Amino acid sequence: MHFLHIDWNPSKGIDLSFFTLHYYSMMWIVAFILGFYIMKRIYKNENESNESLDSLFIYSVVGIMLGARLGHVIFYQPELFKEDFFSVFLPFSFKGGIHFTGFQGLASHGAAMAMIVSMYLYNKKVLKKSVLWILDRVVIPVASGAVFVRFGNFINSEIIGKPTNSDYGVVFTKLGEDFPRHPAQLYEAICYVFVFLILFYFYWKTKKSEQEGFLFGLFLVLLWTVRFFVEFVKEAQVEERAAWALNTGQWLSIPFILIGLYFMFVYKPKSKLS
Repeated sequence: MHFLHIDWNPSKGIDLSFFTLHYYSMMWIVAFILGFYIMKRIYKNENESNESLDSLFIYSVVGIMLGARLGHVIFYQPELFKEDFFSVFLPFSFKGGIHFTGFQGLASHGAAMAMIVSMYLYNKKVLKKSVLWILDRVVIPVASGAVFVRFGNFINSEIIGKPTNSDYGVVFTKLGEDFPRHPAQLYEAICYVFVFLILFYFYWKTKKSEQEGFLFGLFLVLLWTVRFFVEFVKEAQVEERAAWALNTGQWLSIPFILIGLYFMFVYKPKSKLS
């Protein structure tokens, strides 16, 4: 039954002799570029200027990347603050010399929180609308970007799934293994395609974009519900725990889901309160 599993051992990237262009970094670049063009179409539909779109791109890139990095270090690798502080903010390791590593640890929970903060600042400084107005729209390209980020994790053989204990799965030979695991990264990426399509549909084909906070809430519920359930077939990134217990990723997902439900079904804009 060998057709049920794949031996996976790709290279890290394209060797340019003086520099290796990592596939993972390329996935992030694709995510941001695609997101820019999706938002460009949305801004055109909303009669927003290109200047405000350019500012949005800068706020998004800086906020998401910084938040994703800090989120990983705080939640999963806090010892890095003591052992190699500058590597937290720079794509280099300074232990035993200077080595280019890229940002190898990026957490989606940190990215999500940073996205909200950066959109608040962007709205206050540039857009000057309701912060939920921009969040309702920016979550559409964010969902598409999540697809490429998870595919990048698959290429890197990181955030791996648990052993399948069967012929089915992916053998991550790069890790020195010879048994198949769940391709959890691909499970997530495929689910995020549907999250993106659902958000895209609700924005373009329904009036839900006029219900402030709904699309933002829908994004939180869909994306973090996917994350919560995929975690059951992932290897824990940090602590050892009982088999029945929730892991860090699941505990961090629950508040996002609850906040999403609040914005979908409870939240009312102040102007509409009687």
